[in-house]
Amino acid sequence: MAFETPHAQPRSAGIFFERRELERLLRLYGRMVAAGEWRDYAIDGLSETAVFSVFRRASEQPLYRVEKRPALARKQGAWAVIGEGGMVLRRGHELEQVLRFFDKGRFKVVD
Repeated sequence: MAFETPHAQPRSAGIFFERRELERLLRLYGRMVAAGEWRDYAIDGLSETAVFSVFRRASEQPLYRVEKRPALARKQGAWAVIGEGGMVLRRGHELEQVLRFFDKGRFKVVD
């Protein structure tokens, strides 16, 4: 009796994060977990977009999504931070520039 093994279907080439981009996203994630703001994350490599989603709880919708869309690199910028309601909160050409959205020193209380 001969057994045939099913062949894995080849995945279509999708968009994903480069190592340095992923390291930067995970450093931000670690900082926000330490601050008690985030608890879970997900990474998706899709046909046109790479998405890093962060959650307050695993069962919720993502608080934020950091998206990489190379097709928009020459126009609006390949990077975007998207909020819970799907609103683009920050867009740019460089990951560091876009991640400044999460810096704590952006707003100061003035007496």
